[in-house]
Amino acid sequence: MNVLKQILGVDVAKKELVVTLGVLDSDLQINLNLHRVFSNKDTGFTALLKWLKKNTDSSVSLQVVMEATGIYHQKFANFLVENDLLVCIVLPNKISSYIRTLETKTITDKTCSEAISHFGLSRKLENWKKPTKLYKNLQQLTRERDQLVNERSVIKNQIHAEESEGDPNYNSIKRFSDRIKFLNRQEREIKQEITQLKNSDRALKQQVERMTTIPGIGELTAVTILAETNGFELIRNKKQLASYAGFDIKEKQSGTSVKGKPRISKRGNRYLRKCMHLPSLSAVKKIEEFRDLYSRIVSKSGIKMKGLIAVQRKLLELTFTLFKNNTAFEHDYKRKSASLKENTLTS
Repeated sequence: MNVLKQILGVDVAKKELVVTLGVLDSDLQINLNLHRVFSNKDTGFTALLKWLKKNTDSSVSLQVVMEATGIYHQKFANFLVENDLLVCIVLPNKISSYIRTLETKTITDKTCSEAISHFGLSRKLENWKKPTKLYKNLQQLTRERDQLVNERSVIKNQIHAEESEGDPNYNSIKRFSDRIKFLNRQEREIKQEITQLKNSDRALKQQVERMTTIPGIGELTAVTILAETNGFELIRNKKQLASYAGFDIKEKQSGTSVKGKPRISKRGNRYLRKCMHLPSLSAVKKIEEFRDLYSRIVSKSGIKMKGLIAVQRKLLELTFTLFKNNTAFEHDYKRKSASLKENTLTS
């Protein structure tokens, strides 16, 4: 049997890795032959490598496919990349949808690993790249700040509720206020660390400076975008970026009886979507192109949030364009381009 493709499907749990080794032969038949369970720690990773060397064809490249299961897959994925193995990480909803197309009635860790292996053998998947240490640290800091902001909002609501009581407990209010001061101090520390990391890398600093020339995009927003995309490492075009952030449009339509409203999928990086909200409010006021886009959509749909979401997507795509072209934002870019084109035609 000639092997055309090898895929190791891995169902990652907190304590164990359930794996299935599948191959695609020269007759285009998928064979899921080998199953094994390893511990999700360093000793299990090493044992997995030894097992793969014994049971795989060294003349055919092997790709390891796994779901993005919170944080439990990260250490394993890093280990594989460091040992020169090809890794692909897919969203869990893709595997769930794919399982429904198979003749699988019982869902267990083993059947999930089989489905992941089957999915990898039937699709052409892009390899995952390990985030650089700089972007990883920035991602951790921006997400920590986001959690602090959420926690502070909860405490402010608790203070408001307590103050609105008929007989408020002022000791509780004081403790709430002290916690807010503590969170504010921690947020300042995080911002200082982010600035220090940004200034430590000249290229990153220049890219942030270019992105912040866009009205509404501040240093924190620019850093969040770069951290969540690993410096746009695997982003090839604006459409892919929109899909990665969950700004892509989904619509359900069938015949004349089924016609759902178009909505964004939200099947993407929620931190990217969240960080674009406040900048979009500023961009609508300061950038004519975005103001026109917002007005056109709101006048057509009557939904302000729909217009803002469209601006958020365009704004995110604009940061990608500036990053790739190494240019700063120009307010009258379209007018200048049209004038230059007109001058070229007349001359």
